[in-house]
Amino acid sequence: MTTRPDTPLLDTVNVPADLRKLEQSQLRQLSDELRAEMIDAVGTTGGHLGSGLGVVELTAAIHYVFNTPEDKLVWDVGHQCYPHKILTGRRERIRTLRQGGGLSGFTKRAESEYDPFGAAHSSTSISAALGFAMANKMQGRKGRGIAVIGDGAMSAGMAYEAMNNAEQAGNRLVVILNDNDMSIAPPVGGLSAYLARMVSSSEYLGLRSMASRLAKKLGRRVWGGLEKAEEYTRGMVTGGTLFEELGFYYVGPIDGHNLDHLIPVLENVRDSEQGPVLIHVVTQKGKGYAPAENSADKYHGVAKFDVVTGEQKKSSGGPPAYQNVFGETLAKLADSDPRICAITAAMPSGTGVDKFAKAHPDKAFDVGIAEQHGVTFAAGLAAEGMRPFAAIYSTFLQRAYDQVVHDVAIQNLPVRFAIDRAGLVGADGCTHAGSFDITYLATLPNMVVMAAADEAELAHMTYTAAEYDDGPIAFRYPRGSGTGVEIPEQLEKLEIGKGRIVREGSKVAILSLGARLEEAKKAADQLEAKGLSTTVADMRFAKPLDTDLIEKLMRSHEVVVTVEEGAIGGLGAHVLTFASDEGLTDGGLKVRTMRLPDVFQDHDDPMKQYDEAGLNAPQIVDKVLSALRHNSAGVEEARA
Repeated sequence: MTTRPDTPLLDTVNVPADLRKLEQSQLRQLSDELRAEMIDAVGTTGGHLGSGLGVVELTAAIHYVFNTPEDKLVWDVGHQCYPHKILTGRRERIRTLRQGGGLSGFTKRAESEYDPFGAAHSSTSISAALGFAMANKMQGRKGRGIAVIGDGAMSAGMAYEAMNNAEQAGNRLVVILNDNDMSIAPPVGGLSAYLARMVSSSEYLGLRSMASRLAKKLGRRVWGGLEKAEEYTRGMVTGGTLFEELGFYYVGPIDGHNLDHLIPVLENVRDSEQGPVLIHVVTQKGKGYAPAENSADKYHGVAKFDVVTGEQKKSSGGPPAYQNVFGETLAKLADSDPRICAITAAMPSGTGVDKFAKAHPDKAFDVGIAEQHGVTFAAGLAAEGMRPFAAIYSTFLQRAYDQVVHDVAIQNLPVRFAIDRAGLVGADGCTHAGSFDITYLATLPNMVVMAAADEAELAHMTYTAAEYDDGPIAFRYPRGSGTGVEIPEQLEKLEIGKGRIVREGSKVAILSLGARLEEAKKAADQLEAKGLSTTVADMRFAKPLDTDLIEKLMRSHEVVVTVEEGAIGGLGAHVLTFASDEGLTDGGLKVRTMRLPDVFQDHDDPMKQYDEAGLNAPQIVDKVLSALRHNSAGVEEARA
């Protein structure tokens, strides 16, 4: 049992207003205590660690200088917000992070007035902060929009779209570029700090404004030329020309861990009439915690760990993770098929593409946080005869839906979509849940949609997709470990649009799609114990439907129940449409659909999430009994 860190100064700070009562000289101690508190909390709960450690000083400085929550602080992506949560009235709950009923691992509007905008997906912060800035401007209210965006998030086009539209916000918009990974900054030291303070100072900006007014009197051409000359001179010295071209006044780079450098610049920007402003801050992921600093991924995401040693609690082994099954299977297939390649959007390990890349480095592409580009890039590869696999989380693929429709489906290009994180995802909550992909893909002409029931099925579907050249094809699989089934050496090329019978019965038919198959089989066992002979079918395909199998089961069973890990509009909707079109429900057949509820479910243990969703074996049994209109006692009596 560990003792919590000693934090006498942090103990006096509950909200940012308390922080602003401190002397600037006390912020170093406060930051050290804040870092210790965060390390201890994440050691207890697990979660994102390295990114939060990198912004401890920056978080304290922002809340010290700006008037939050009147000034709206938007974090991008959001997983670096743990220090922010500790300083904004949530310290007492920080050890409930990512637990059921506890704090979200991201910013969340419902949690606090200090979270003005929810975040989890990348590159939205500048657009949102611009919205806050312009709303306050139009309504004549005080308040800025402040966006903190990581360098990785700057790989997405949306960030540049927002900056290109930001000029009207003027000094009400502040963008802080947290450069912690891509090494886009020149060396940071005393000279760059001095330059940053100088170009953000009221004296410099005042001279610049006066020079502009004088230059205007000399004519538009002279004024424009002098303005560009000053801009490019600063750009060459500081490296900010790109941002200046987008209409921002660039300040930096500055050391994001040196409060003596950071706070004067933030104060200058706060008090300036110049804007919008981009402040380039260089930080280090994992800062201040040696195990994180020395780790290759800077402890980006961690399980519970020992704070003293940094050793993470290891899993007890067991079946392989689904994403690793995909990555390793694809790598083996590529050994004999030079057309296979893989694309991921900043998630190589999360999707298993890292396994593929290790074996085939020249055929693996990480496009950064740019799902739209990734999908159309895959379409171009497919059009030229390659066999591209776009491995993207279900919830991230939503960002590229227009490209899926227009660049892939309409042109009927054989892009293979490997859709990770299908269904509910536990601690990451609703922002990362793969709830909608069956619905948004199965509605598209030309699209084939598969769902893996276990790791062996995933391997078969990966091979099937590789061999399918007639158009786009997608296969989905959940987060976490498989069921423990053996993956055969010889993979099977599945017949498109054909399911399989897992067990035979005569009264009740359960049509399962995806990883609820194990729960469907448990439900069948319980129904058999009640005298209800039950068929279980693994549908494999949401599109095209196995209409022959569905019709056969509907004509020979009294109750048909569909089960899927997706929102309304998926398998159940397609089965009902087919049954209605064919008149299969006209004779009294009872059809029920089971799917995710029409809510955004909060983070929790996955088993509890599926209980809440009503998609575990007991709920399947209840659905069948309800359809038969008698309780379990009535079933027992009927059997007797």
